[in-house]
Amino acid sequence: MRRLNPLEPLVMLATIVQWLFLAMITGALVGVFCSVFLRALFLVEGRVYDVPWWWLAILLPLGGLANGLLFHYAYPRGRDQLSDEPIAAVNAQQGRMPVATLWVKPVAALITLGCGGSAGKEGPCSHIGASVAAGVGQVLRLNPELRKRLVACGVSAGFASVFGTPIAGAIYGVEMLTIGRIRHDFLFPGIVAGVTAYVVSQRLGVPYERYIIPFYAEFTTLLFLKTVAIGILCGVVASWFVELIRLVRLVFAWLHQRLHVWCPLLPFLGGVVLAALMTVLPSDYLGLSLPVMDRALQGETMPYLGFAWKILLVAITLGSGFYAGIVTPQFVIGAVAGGAFAPLLGLQPAQGAAVGFVAVVASASNTPVAAVIMGVELFGAGSLLYVAGACAAAYLMIGHRSVYPAQELGYSKSTWIVAAPNLPVGQEKLQLSYGLLRWWGRKLRQRSSRDRR
Repeated sequence: MRRLNPLEPLVMLATIVQWLFLAMITGALVGVFCSVFLRALFLVEGRVYDVPWWWLAILLPLGGLANGLLFHYAYPRGRDQLSDEPIAAVNAQQGRMPVATLWVKPVAALITLGCGGSAGKEGPCSHIGASVAAGVGQVLRLNPELRKRLVACGVSAGFASVFGTPIAGAIYGVEMLTIGRIRHDFLFPGIVAGVTAYVVSQRLGVPYERYIIPFYAEFTTLLFLKTVAIGILCGVVASWFVELIRLVRLVFAWLHQRLHVWCPLLPFLGGVVLAALMTVLPSDYLGLSLPVMDRALQGETMPYLGFAWKILLVAITLGSGFYAGIVTPQFVIGAVAGGAFAPLLGLQPAQGAAVGFVAVVASASNTPVAAVIMGVELFGAGSLLYVAGACAAAYLMIGHRSVYPAQELGYSKSTWIVAAPNLPVGQEKLQLSYGLLRWWGRKLRQRSSRDRR
């Protein structure tokens, strides 16, 4: 057995002190920046739910054009420019990000949500968190490994600041990096940064919602199985969400490459399509759609196609080139889908909405652990067992898909599927395992033999 080095406890204590210092500074800065953004967002979002259609017909295309022009002219043109995606910054860029363009995505998100684009609010905050953390690492001249941890801290702080769930936010920022693998050495810095950002944002007046969901005091197996069924349904819904966003992006990429449509005009066209859809779809599903989500969590009956309307509007908004977050829509889609299908399974609509709320996030983002903890932080400890089963089932049901194209695959979700590890989602080569293929081939040979007889 290896002898314990007497210096090891001192080194680990110094590591804790180091991350208390770095993560608290980062979390405090992120909390301040995100609070400023959220204050601005509260002023512009939610104004279009009751406006006449002709206002939407003006605002949505103009908002798309503004997004397109902003991204076209605000970013440098060089080939070697760093990506400003937090996942890429950690997985491929050694914790480096283009800090000079920190302001672009928050401004674009304010335009998107202010004009009625259907998207979320957490994307700009995770971007702010990662950019601020990268800036801190650059100023302090940290080594690449420390910079990667610090950027993950910034993402965790951004999520915690937005949703008021410091532990879930911290774990989300770590878990989203790779499917099936969590860097446990990132957890302490992420938790410290997340708690700090949450406290700072709360002190600066950012409001946070808490929900009371009536789960039974005693565990019942039947209710657990019903919530697992909701999780399976939400995994299917999440797969539709991911695939539709991918399809819309391919369509608009085809317009750009084959028809040579100027890039800034792509989100303009997306705004035109959104405005046209508003002639037949409810305007409640524009913007963040938080009133719809709140009604679902309060137990109001939801339309069966409500989640499909939200999926369609979000896919066109983000797929055409608008910018904003992609997690808040998952909350809305999950709450509406869970609330709609819960009565069919003998569940209360509020229970189904709460389970669906986190199950879609667990699957679409591939973050089941963060989703379970978020359920407990938002809905209370009584929801733990039911939320856990639903999130785990949804995570498996979606397969190897993700709303984050830069997310890497660490491990296959099934022993019947083989995949090369550490490749971004969509670039990995999935195939059935040899054992399953051999079993299937044997069955085919047996059937062929019976047919010949």
